[in-house]
Amino acid sequence: KVCRLLGLLFVYSHRRMAITGDDVRLDEIIPISYDFSVVEGNYTRVRVTFFEEELELKLTFGSHTRLFLSEVNRAWSALCWFCFSQERVKSEVRDDLIRNSQPILANKSQMLGMPQFGLRDNLIKCELLKNEDAYTYIKNYSFFLGTYNVNGQNPKESLSPWLASTATPPDFYLVGFQELDLSKEAFLFNDTPKEPEWMLAVYKGLHPDAKYALVKLVRLVGIMLLFYVKAEHAAHISEMEAETVGTGVMGRMGNKGAVAIRFQFHNSDICVVNSHLAAHTEEFERRNQDFKDICRRIQFRQDDLTLPPLAIMKHNVVLWLGDLNYRISDLEVDHVKDLIAKKDFETLYNHDQLKRQMDEEVVFVGFTEGEIDFQPTYKYDTGSDQWDTSEKCRVPAWCDRILWRGKNIKQLHYQSHMTLKTSDHKPVSSLLEIGVRTPVVNEESYKRTFEEIVRHIDRMENDCIPSVSLSEREFFFQDVKFMQHQAKTVSVYNDGQVPCQFEFIPKLDEPTYCKPWLTANPAKGFLAQGTSVDIDLEVFVNRSTAPELNSGQQQLEDILVLHLERGKDYFISVTGNYLPSCFGSSLSTLCLLREPIQDMPLETIRELVRSLSNPETDKPQDIPKEIWMMVDHLFRYAKKQEELFQQPGLRGEFEEIRDCLDTGSLDTLPGSNHSVAEALLLFLDALPDPVIPFSFYPQCLDCCSDSSRCRQIISVLPQCHKNVFNYLIAFLQELLKHSAHNRLDVSILASIFAGLLLRSPTKQDLTEKRKVKEFVQHFLVQTPSDRDIDEKLPE
Repeated sequence: KVCRLLGLLFVYSHRRMAITGDDVRLDEIIPISYDFSVVEGNYTRVRVTFFEEELELKLTFGSHTRLFLSEVNRAWSALCWFCFSQERVKSEVRDDLIRNSQPILANKSQMLGMPQFGLRDNLIKCELLKNEDAYTYIKNYSFFLGTYNVNGQNPKESLSPWLASTATPPDFYLVGFQELDLSKEAFLFNDTPKEPEWMLAVYKGLHPDAKYALVKLVRLVGIMLLFYVKAEHAAHISEMEAETVGTGVMGRMGNKGAVAIRFQFHNSDICVVNSHLAAHTEEFERRNQDFKDICRRIQFRQDDLTLPPLAIMKHNVVLWLGDLNYRISDLEVDHVKDLIAKKDFETLYNHDQLKRQMDEEVVFVGFTEGEIDFQPTYKYDTGSDQWDTSEKCRVPAWCDRILWRGKNIKQLHYQSHMTLKTSDHKPVSSLLEIGVRTPVVNEESYKRTFEEIVRHIDRMENDCIPSVSLSEREFFFQDVKFMQHQAKTVSVYNDGQVPCQFEFIPKLDEPTYCKPWLTANPAKGFLAQGTSVDIDLEVFVNRSTAPELNSGQQQLEDILVLHLERGKDYFISVTGNYLPSCFGSSLSTLCLLREPIQDMPLETIRELVRSLSNPETDKPQDIPKEIWMMVDHLFRYAKKQEELFQQPGLRGEFEEIRDCLDTGSLDTLPGSNHSVAEALLLFLDALPDPVIPFSFYPQCLDCCSDSSRCRQIISVLPQCHKNVFNYLIAFLQELLKHSAHNRLDVSILASIFAGLLLRSPTKQDLTEKRKVKEFVQHFLVQTPSDRDIDEKLPE
């Protein structure tokens, strides 16, 4: 082969301890001349000479070094034989070598893909990481964590009393804000002029005795997280990723939720979360649910795209801050204020909802919070230190919190900052000293550990091929429902003689390893000999998978292929029965259903779907009875409800509402007004074809500024779509008549409903969102032509 004939030496370097191919960089490719020598001592040194260049490589003792030297000798021998047999002059040989090596030198990126790092390297890496205490050092760094709910205000005062409150400048700043902007524009378009204003205020407020670099900014509506680091540490930060998740209405809207970043500093993985959880004293269960949703839904992409995403709890260190909104329960407001005046924070803390939920291990399991010896940070009259004097007279509470999870963490202070009066909250800070594993390696210890691992793996590789046993091979999911998570666990035990690497792989001609309603977690991993892993098989039917299941075009059936590296494949059968739902069914189908959808045989539903274009089909209802039930409930009981369509309901109540609509088991809907409102939004969001069908979307954008053309488009919609649109618009107009009580206005309702009534078939940009909102706004301003619409409302 050409490489063997020319005798090429590939020279790599690394910026830290090299374990796998991702840790090294190809620096140079050198043709081996016959003027080289090998000198061996305590270490093996290989000196390579080529023209005027001389390179000395120091290699650790072991089988890999011996293999390398034998390959070099074979290449050198082949080169000498080639030169001798052709009777070439040295200079000619060298010229030939130079000409042949140039294209390779110019294409290092292509050559970098040549080394194949497989299972063996992963085994070594895993064992080295398990034993890294034996050869690495830990160094302490200071992390300043700050959280501040600014209540939509502009920065009006210096933030130095908060951010520069430490005696010495911290190494890291992680500063979180909530309610940065409360405007409707920020809510709908996730765009705000207040971002640069608060960013500048933070920069000016950092400790003056050090220079800081901005590493990352991430924001979701009004939830923002800023990450600053001392300039000298910036070079040691890598694998930076950011994610956001909304937990507001429909579990997606960003008025509540979290932003998070993860990064690697030296050899430690760190994740930081800034969250704003559900409000109101009685909603602690909703806050618990928000926390769990954030942990489940935030998944960080890894640099190696073949590896599964990283969840929050998979990091060495997790830092969590924000307006968690947990309140003080079971105490009257005057009693709370009396305890605060006496500085009896211990008694008060025993009534703190977060403490109680953590004690019951419902949320923040494994997290630590320092002792609270400062008065509650919420709620004050803006611009003062006076407790809330409004009509609601809210009970003071420790809404703003900072917690951590991980080893080698010590809290140096935890305090509020009363001098800042911009908001109805006070900012909170925590200074943590975190022990970070540095790349400084004790070479002797590392060499000894490495060689011991290699010898152990050599012995195991000679024994046998990988093998596992599965606790079950067949799984059946009973009565799967729309947006109701079900999970079953398969235990995989390594009963072989060697560690193994497993992964679920796609079947022939299929793009992914499973159907979109199914997930295996983890989908790949590593199993040491004699250990086991629990893999959760999770079924979740959402708006994208429900339509085909409702219509019977798809069933809950799949085969998972669990593949072992260098071993065999195992097959896991997943089946189940799905209970059809009005959520995810088309308007035209639902208008034909006289009975609840779960009372209809699946074959009947299939026939109805097939007969939609048949003119002899029975006359459909004007609108689906399910929409009527939800709107009728809200019309009767929620016209004056504050924060309607803006405050999320409870997951359990939504499930009761869904079951009621799907089975017709109750004449009236269960749950709170907020849960019914959210169910209506979820219903519209799950429609396979929205109220204004996808085919009309381009026309609607084109005429969004012309009210009469907008109304003309609605007049030519398919009959059931037109009826539903007019019915919903009439209901929203009715809500606007009670705006003095419910505080809704045209802009709020257009922001919420525009993207549901006029949904884009693809991802929207900012301009499209504004046009969609403008289109719907025309209909919320009532005109004489709307009188016939009013007649469709419930009596």
